[in-house]
Amino acid sequence: MAKSRVQFICQSCGSVHQRWAGKCDACGEWNTLVEEGTSGGIGSGPANTRNARKGRAVVLTTLSGDIEDAPRIISGIGELDRATGGGFVRGSALLVGGDPGIGKSTLLTQAAAALASKGHRIVYVSGEEAVAQIRLRAQRLGVASSPVELAAETNVEDILATIADGKRPDLVILDSIQTLWTDLADSAPGTVTQVRAAAQAMIRYAKSTGAAIVLVGHVTKEGQIAGPRVVEHMVDAVLYFEGEGGHHYRILRTVKNRFGPTDEIGVFEMSDKGLREVANPSELFLGERHAKSPGAAVFAGMEGTRPVLVEIQALVAPSSLGTPRRAVVGWDGARLSMILAVLEAHCGVRFGSHDVYLNVAGGYRISEPAADLAVAAALVSSLTGLALPADCVYFGEISLSGAVRPVAHAQQRLKEAEKLGFGSAVLPSGSGELAGGIGAGSFQPTELADLVARIAGSRRSRVDVED
Repeated sequence: MAKSRVQFICQSCGSVHQRWAGKCDACGEWNTLVEEGTSGGIGSGPANTRNARKGRAVVLTTLSGDIEDAPRIISGIGELDRATGGGFVRGSALLVGGDPGIGKSTLLTQAAAALASKGHRIVYVSGEEAVAQIRLRAQRLGVASSPVELAAETNVEDILATIADGKRPDLVILDSIQTLWTDLADSAPGTVTQVRAAAQAMIRYAKSTGAAIVLVGHVTKEGQIAGPRVVEHMVDAVLYFEGEGGHHYRILRTVKNRFGPTDEIGVFEMSDKGLREVANPSELFLGERHAKSPGAAVFAGMEGTRPVLVEIQALVAPSSLGTPRRAVVGWDGARLSMILAVLEAHCGVRFGSHDVYLNVAGGYRISEPAADLAVAAALVSSLTGLALPADCVYFGEISLSGAVRPVAHAQQRLKEAEKLGFGSAVLPSGSGELAGGIGAGSFQPTELADLVARIAGSRRSRVDVED
């Protein structure tokens, strides 16, 4: 009889340790090693090495040859198809993560109903909810009449045996991967061994049959998909469903896609009837904007191939503390510190005795450095108490020397701003040929000090007019 042995597996990175330790040597996380038992006669040892079959030769080919586009299943939900790169690819595995209650199951239920109504066979397997709960959600969304096949099961072997009956399914939704377990592993559901084995079994089924698989993943407190990171490497695409509790909108963000562009987003609005597509997210993020308030600048950003306009709000207030506060929501705090240092060192703007608060309106998150110029303009506007022009957009990267550096997709940003009624722009010089529109009469500073002087000069011109 095979002798069982004990090993410790990190629940963060999946590395195997022979004895318990407080800190994982591979990823550096604390208290993540969990004891799991394995059978010494299965998959390890010299005996299996002796009994291993001889490998077969595979056919080698060249890089040149005919290329076929990946066959896709278009759901008809435009924002979902945009995020996936044009629809679900047959034979692919997709991982969807998000906070609890953010709307993952709602989105997938709507997508399953839309595909089933087009004649596709859709199988929805839930390991967390009963069939009655899924039916209640479908009734609330108004899609209860769609021919979606439901099941409440957590065993991988039973799921594979169920979907093998009849016609091959076009899409299989598994909610969630942390609840699945397989007979090939002895550990509890949700552990690294079970999650990895269950995901591998479902991905193998997708590749061999051509059915698309959607796996739903839980999210940790840090906002990452729970379980081993190896699962993200196993699947073909990873999507994050984001949103703030106090806002109705949701963002489906693509962070990995083997069949389409990354950093693409789809925007939805949550209502009592489910998720509604937002075709123009710029209007959503600028909907409650107050044009005459100081410390507000409109940033023309890019999310994948889509330009998005969002308001950046800054508040600079005198501080009574020895160390002034720096608070950031929706942007990188280290980058804010860099912008403040550049303003003080190269522009003579002092923030040492002021608290600085920065917020991206609507709970939106910005990751690209093109927002530097808009942040600097908002900070100077709040410090001086002067409102920026209401019809102006800002974008550009700021270097440590105070120079304003050009960014990509300047023409697309300006087109989006012009479509929404903006009449001027502040952008880096050397952004390429800007034909017509607001780009022709834009202000293009080479140094950040030029922008600061322009904002401060509006105070002198205002005083002259009042005199």
